[in-house]
This record gives sequence, structure tokens and C-alpha cells, in this order.
Amino acid sequence: MKFNVAVTLLLVSLVGIAIQGCHGKVVQFIFGDSLSDVGNNKYLPRSLAQASLPFYGIDFGNGLPNGRFTNGRTVADIIGDNTGLPRPPAFLDPSLNEDVILENGVNYASGGGGILNQTGGYFIQRFPLWKQIELFQGTTELITNKLGKQAAEFFQDARFVVALGSNDFINNYLMPVYSDSWKYNDETFIEYLMETLEQQLRVLHNLGARQLMVFGLGPMGCIPLQRILSTSGQCQERANKLALSFNKAASNLLVNMASKLSNASFKFGDAYDVVNDVIRNPYKYGFNNSDSPCCSLGNIRPALTCLPASTLCEDRSKYVFWDEYHPSDSANELIANELIKKFGFLDVNSHAPAPAPESAIAPSPDE
Repeated sequence: MKFNVAVTLLLVSLVGIAIQGCHGKVVQFIFGDSLSDVGNNKYLPRSLAQASLPFYGIDFGNGLPNGRFTNGRTVADIIGDNTGLPRPPAFLDPSLNEDVILENGVNYASGGGGILNQTGGYFIQRFPLWKQIELFQGTTELITNKLGKQAAEFFQDARFVVALGSNDFINNYLMPVYSDSWKYNDETFIEYLMETLEQQLRVLHNLGARQLMVFGLGPMGCIPLQRILSTSGQCQERANKLALSFNKAASNLLVNMASKLSNASFKFGDAYDVVNDVIRNPYKYGFNNSDSPCCSLGNIRPALTCLPASTLCEDRSKYVFWDEYHPSDSANELIANELIKKFGFLDVNSHAPAPAPESAIAPSPDE
């Protein structure tokens, strides 16, 4: 879990062209962490990375928890809505079947997940990227059984998003309880991540992924959790430097892979600057708080999740962060709109009207 805007990024998959063939619309397959999770962890009964209690989801739909680690929508929800893409359901959603996949794609993202299998181990249950890819392999077999030879075209034209990485630092390398924290230094740990990520992307390519974007990390040293753990209350610059180093290495990796893999449009999406500016200059964007969570237990911090006993801020639309890790719906909307402009996202399925937003930010219920 965390403000991994990587996730934020995940959304760029949305640049699209309609599928020419067996199906009439572009769908996306999302691989990510808590910034992109739309309910997978909700179905993992032993997972400690959960968004299943109030006040999660308070500004989405019926106001009840739905598996999203925020008060409203994810960045992916918002970008998809604004570019004509359907919202991919969670892989573990009981309603998922072949027809749903063909219409909407699948979201495999899991709170606490990382590029490395060991990342987030203390959350007990979560899907690391290797597991998410394994689940996608099952999806390819399911769709191939239904479509036959046309399945290859369906997957080749689909959009793939990979948005993980912050957990590998925040919930692994930067925590001394993990062996990776003493086995590697900053440089060799990022090399280890890149070697693993390259293997994972090659497997996705072998499974038919051709249009793929990997999203970079945001200023993870500025999430409320990192600030409260510092002596000064300021951003943890080491964590931010690690994010920038990760982004540089991942960008180089994607350029190299795109030049070597057949018919591969592998791209890197970097939104570090956008998110950093929102955090550093909140008033410029209409926020009045970018260093503490809207949902908290008052002076008891860090309270790692939002709980029924928590107190909500007076105006959720003015807070950049919802909890210690994750941005608010308002911040996600601003980030999504900035990304749409920065990356020039197009309306993918122009013949299909975008769904109405399921969020209306309201004041705290205490008011």
C-alpha cells in the first residue's frame, strides 16, 4: 500500500484504438498494488491489507467499502471514465466470466503487492506481480477456449498496465525486518528489481501483451506515513531519490525491451513531477493539506488504515491524502486530469458513452 502513483499511471493504458476483429472495444488488463486494487484483497480473507471497513468508499456509489483504498475513485477509474474505457472488475469478483472479460478486461491489482514475491509479506495474503501474471495466464487460456484463433488478436490489441514498485521499497527494502534491506544497497536493489521486472514483462509479452505501459513511482517519501516516521515531519528525501532512480532505470529498461521484442509497444509513464507539484504546492491546486491524512485517529499516528473509530477531516475535497498511504478522490481526480493532458490520452471507445462518476465528494458526516 502507498501513494505509488505508479498506480496513478497505470492508467495510461488508455491511449487506444478500437479492436478490429472479434470484439468492438478496447479493454485493459491492470497489474498493480493498492492504488489500483478495486476489490481483490476484499476476497482474500487472511489479508491484512484491507479497505473493507468504513470510511473507505464513503464517496463512491452507496458509500460502503468496495475494496478501493480511498474514499472514492482510483486514478484508473477516472481516466477510464474520461476516455471511454470500461472499468475492469477485480479478478476475484464472483461475477467474472468470459463475457465480462471480453467487455471489460480484468484488474489483478492487489494491495500490498510488489514486483518481488517477498514484498509485503507481513500482510499475509496479497498478489505479488508474479502471481498476478499467473492469474492472467489462466485468463488467456479461458478466452482462447472461447474465441479460438481470434483470442490472439484480442490480447494483442488490449492495453496492459503494470503499476507496482513503491511497496518494494516502503514495505520491503526500507524496513529492516526484511533481509533485502541488508543484502542490497540502493543501487544493487534497483538492479535486482529491474532484472525481475524484465523477466515478468517478457512473460507478459509471451502471453500476448503488445501494448503495455509501466508506470513509474511518485514521491513516496512524502506520503503521510513517511513524514510521521521522520524526525522533522518533512518528506523523506532518501525515499524520493530511490523513486527517481527506479523511474530512470525502468524507463531505460522499457526502451531497451521495446527495441528487442517483436511487435512490442512498451512504454514508460512517469508522473513524478505532477504528483510532486500537487504535494509541494497544494494551494495552487485548491487543496489546503498535503502532509496528513483526512481519515485518522487524531494524535494516534500512524494509524495505518482508516477505521470506524477514526475522525474525518472537515472537507475531504481539500486533502491530498485520504489515509497514511493513499490519495483522496479529489487528489486522484486532479492527478488523472493532469495525466490525461500530459500523455494525450484519447477517447478509446468513442461509440460507448462513459459511465457517470460514482463519486460526489461531500463534507464529513459529522457536519
